[in-house]
Amino acid sequence: MTAPSASYISETVRLAIAEDVADGDLTAQLIPETQRGRAQLITRENAVLCGQAWLDEVFRQLDSAIRVTWRANDGDRIRANDVLCTIEGPARAMLTGERTALNFLQSLSGTATTTRAYVDAVEGTGCRILDTRKTIPGLRLAQKYAVRCGGGTNHRIGLFDAILVKENHIAAAGSIAAAVRAARAAPRKVMVEVEVENLDQLRQALDCGVDRVLLDNFSHEDMREAVRITHAHAHRAELEASGNVSLETLRAIAETGVDFISVGALTKHVKAVDLSLRFV
Repeated sequence: MTAPSASYISETVRLAIAEDVADGDLTAQLIPETQRGRAQLITRENAVLCGQAWLDEVFRQLDSAIRVTWRANDGDRIRANDVLCTIEGPARAMLTGERTALNFLQSLSGTATTTRAYVDAVEGTGCRILDTRKTIPGLRLAQKYAVRCGGGTNHRIGLFDAILVKENHIAAAGSIAAAVRAARAAPRKVMVEVEVENLDQLRQALDCGVDRVLLDNFSHEDMREAVRITHAHAHRAELEASGNVSLETLRAIAETGVDFISVGALTKHVKAVDLSLRFV
């Protein structure tokens, strides 16, 4: 997995440090300025690791003398009580950066861990798990990277790299056909996807030659019929299922034959991984 650019990581870290430290860490000043420290970062639960570059950047910005030595890599499955890395250097800066560094690592690892659970649940079906734009503002690229670390696939990054025609676009344009014509006429040639709510709309979208169709809140029976209709159509679009998706329903949805399942919960319902930084 390729992480976001160094400039993006640097800026997100800069903002997070400014939020926490402002004009100075009052508590860290209790520690002698010359004091050095060594700490171990431990996971308290099984997870998938993600966010190394953010942790490294936190300590780099606070004091370049801090050294981080990793024992695991982004995308690795980690086990409870594993030592993930050791951190050595000026104790003040280590303590100042502790919370900010862990905030990044535990949140991104949480997204990667959840994604891995969803990906594992559809293993062998050929169906792929997609994320959505339901992300934490300012951290979209970070969360999209975490999804990749968990084995998932990124949907569009934003409104600029693909066109997803939804019900409000269709209503405003007047019809699916009108909306798709406008999309195809746009100067930037990108994937065009249409969200549909029933099988009749699916047929309309297929007749327009769209790249992908989003089946919104379809029953499992209608998903199977949508797959049959799409495979029989002269234009073979990809099919994406969305709505009422959970780990309990995931396998059955994948087995209908759809190509993708998009899951907002990967990035919207973040459950941080339990991590602990202990001075030794």
